[in-house]
Formats: sequence, structure tokens, C-alpha cells
Amino acid sequence: MKNVHLSLAVCVGIVSLALSNQAQAQPEPSKQTPQSTEIWEPVPPVVTPGTVTANTSGITPPSDAIVLFDGKNADEWVAIKGYAPSSWEKTNEGPLKWPVTDGVLYSTKGFSARSKKEFNDFQLHLEFKTPEKVEGNGQGRGNSGIFLQGRYELQVLDNYNNPTYVDGMVGSIYKQTIPLANPSRKPGEWQSYDIIYQAPRFNKAGLMTDYAYVTVLLNGILVQNHAAIRGTTEYIGYPKVQPHGAGPILLQDHGNPVGFRNIWIREL
Repeated sequence: MKNVHLSLAVCVGIVSLALSNQAQAQPEPSKQTPQSTEIWEPVPPVVTPGTVTANTSGITPPSDAIVLFDGKNADEWVAIKGYAPSSWEKTNEGPLKWPVTDGVLYSTKGFSARSKKEFNDFQLHLEFKTPEKVEGNGQGRGNSGIFLQGRYELQVLDNYNNPTYVDGMVGSIYKQTIPLANPSRKPGEWQSYDIIYQAPRFNKAGLMTDYAYVTVLLNGILVQNHAAIRGTTEYIGYPKVQPHGAGPILLQDHGNPVGFRNIWIREL
């Protein structure tokens, strides 16, 4: 038993030293740039997802689901000005400015969408499509995002033959966790996200006692497997730990007309 205890102690020491070295290696905040946290390799393998019938609206909600968008109206959403969490204050809320056309909710430049309801642990399903007409490249092509509890971004991006930094591609937890695969469909085709999310835990002092964890299937293919979310998903800099309770689902506008449909959630 002494040897086991010694081995565990050595392991803990090695991990602590590695984390310490990582922290010391981070540049000062004033010297950080977006490129400071971009990772370009290794590139996840391309996987061809199963086919989808053009006229289908995807999987129907289960009986205990809260339907956030059924193609008829956007009553479950409000508008938030801007595209970054720093600008998503409740004081900016107003009627959602995204149009509903032929059962599809389209992002509108300048305003993101915030669910009126807030959640802790949940299962979330939604379907999206990036513009059929390809414009731009990298992060400028079909960009949007799903912010879990309003803080942690699961990237939406057109990554069909469109390379970018891999911790910012579709299926990534933005600037944190690279997806296991790239099962992107062609621009203009419907794609689906199925998300199992466990909220982070905090003690009374506001210290995080357990990470948030997320499992994600993109077009039926596993891209995040119980991945830990270490804090907020920052464009510049590193994750920040901010104690919080229940939070909304936020659909980001990033200047591209991304369509959404069939959005439902189950509280766990």
C-alpha cells in the first residue's frame, strides 16, 4: 500500500507541475491576441454523415421536451444586441429580430437570440444550415454559435472544405476542445446537433468544485465525448471561471444568415 500511495503522490506532483508550467507559459493579458489560443493541428478526420431526406424536419421532440422553436414563431426568445457574451446584458433584451421564413429561424446581423427560459443540466437538440451561397472563408463562412448557459460556446461554422484553426471549427468547444471528427454537410444542407450537458458545480464561496461536461453528436457522429469545459470560451485569452446558476441558450449572430429549426430541450 505504501508503494501505491507513493505512486499516486508522484502522479499528483507531476500533474501539478505540468499545470504550473502551463500557467507560467501563458503570455501576459496585455500581450494576448486571438492567435494566442488558436490551434491548427492535428486536423480532425473528415467523416461522411448519413443522408437526410430534404423535406424532413428531423427528429420530433419527445413528450417531456420543452420546445424552444417549432417553426411557427419565436415566442421563446428575446433579442440581445451584439455577438459576444460581454455585450449580452439583460438590459439589452428586446423582441427577437430574427425572421421566421418557411419554418426556419434566421440569424440577423447585429442581434443574437437568448432563450427566455434558463437551464442547468439538459439534453438539447437543434438543426442548422449555413448559407448555400459560399461567401468568405475560415471563421467568416457560416459562423454562429450555441452558448450553453449563455457562457460556453459550441461552435457553428461551415467547415465543408473550409480549413480554420481546429479549436474553432464546427463541433469544437470554442478555443478549448477540438472535435473528434468533422462530419460537416455541404453548405445549405441541414445539419443536427444533439447535446448532453452537465452544468459546472460551485461551492458557497464561488469556487468551482467540478467542471461543466458536454457530449455532442453532430449529424449523428460523436464529436465531443464527455469533454470538460474549463471556463468561459474566450476569443482572446484563456477560460475564466465565473460562478453562476441556471442560464439560457444563446444563438449567436456572427454576420452570416444561419438558419435554425426544430429546437427542443429536456431538463435532466
